[in-house]
Amino acid sequence: MVPSPMRYVILAAFSAAMSAWAPVLAADSPPLAAPVIVPVGADGVQRVTITLDSYSYAPAHLIVEAGKPVEFTLNSVTTLTPHNFIIKEPAAGLVVEQDVSAGKTAVVRFTPSKPGIFPIYCDKRLWPLPSHRDKGMEGTLEVK
Repeated sequence: MVPSPMRYVILAAFSAAMSAWAPVLAADSPPLAAPVIVPVGADGVQRVTITLDSYSYAPAHLIVEAGKPVEFTLNSVTTLTPHNFIIKEPAAGLVVEQDVSAGKTAVVRFTPSKPGIFPIYCDKRLWPLPSHRDKGMEGTLEVK
């Protein structure tokens, strides 16, 4: 059986769409941003606002102190795409999972108990495309 021309059109369109969503190569990645030391307020809480954009967090590298409460305000500036903010390090007492709808704001509170360097990431995805983390939506929480 000879494939119809329409099959080629569909295959070409699908291939082009998948190519547009392919993860960016490391050589094309922007330079790493400088770490941000999260300030401690008069009430002893470490606070910062994190912007959730198209497959990125800003700031992406946060430094906090162990044993002091942390409050992150998560501000999504996307118009369509929902994101989340995840830190899964149960051995360090860090289990944070917060969904943030497009254009919305959410607040997460936790107190890190152990020093270390822990990944922050978004695991949202639209099948069959790569996850937001695969597309570069990750960062670092450094606890001192």
